[in-house]
This record gives sequence, structure tokens and C-alpha cells, in this order.
Amino acid sequence: MSDLKIVFEQESGTAAQFVRDHLDFYNVGVTGVSAYYPVNFFLRNDRGETMGGLLGSVWGGWLHITFLWIDEAMRGRRWATKLIDQAEAYAVERHCHSATLDTHSFQARPFYEKRGYEVFGTLDDYPEGHKKFFLRKKLVDR
Repeated sequence: MSDLKIVFEQESGTAAQFVRDHLDFYNVGVTGVSAYYPVNFFLRNDRGETMGGLLGSVWGGWLHITFLWIDEAMRGRRWATKLIDQAEAYAVERHCHSATLDTHSFQARPFYEKRGYEVFGTLDDYPEGHKKFFLRKKLVDR
């Protein structure tokens, strides 16, 4: 067998996709759950500029919201609520029972809690002096 070495790369290219794909193949093989859907909703103005968006995925009966961002000029107009509503409806159409996300103490925890999300875990000093919260929400009763 040839010698192996660990290589650091900041760019997320084909090697990163190779690792993701193989972990996905493993997960499907173990669980039998192959239905995976990317969840990408964007807020765009008349010029086609992206003014916000929600990125995530659906797998294993869960919606995972990875990113939710609204441009500062558009905040306070319920766009984040509309994006989450769209993502949750999409997830329910694909038979999801729950949703999960994470946020920091300097971000939007109260916003998510008003939408029915509850904290189930916390990391202190992430980054130092702040906290990272892990939240979940039941979308439908099983």
C-alpha cells in the first residue's frame, strides 16, 4: 500500500464533494433512507439581486436549516418568517415530522423561539463570550 499523507485545502472542490458523497452512500446503506432534497429559497429584488435566503436540506424525516439570512435593508418586513414558512411547508410535503437549526447568542434565537423552535442543546464560548444554541421544532404529529 502506498504512503498516505494529510493535505490541508481551503477550497471546497471535488475532494470535498467526494467525501460528502461517500458519507451519504454510507448513511443510505445503513438506514435505507435515500430521499434527500436540497432546500434553497431566495429573496430577490427586481434587478435579480439576492436580498436574502434560506439554505438547508431534507433527509430522514427532518428539515435541517443551515443558513437563514436577510439583507439589513429588508429586515423587519417578515421575509425571514415567509422563508421559514416556505421551507417548513416544503418539508411537510416531503413527509418531514420535525425541523432543526442552530443559531448563536448574537443572532436570532428569540425569532426562532417565537416560531415554535425549542433549545435542546447549548455550547458555551462559541465563540468566546457567546453561545451556540441547537433548536428543534415538531412540524407534524407522527
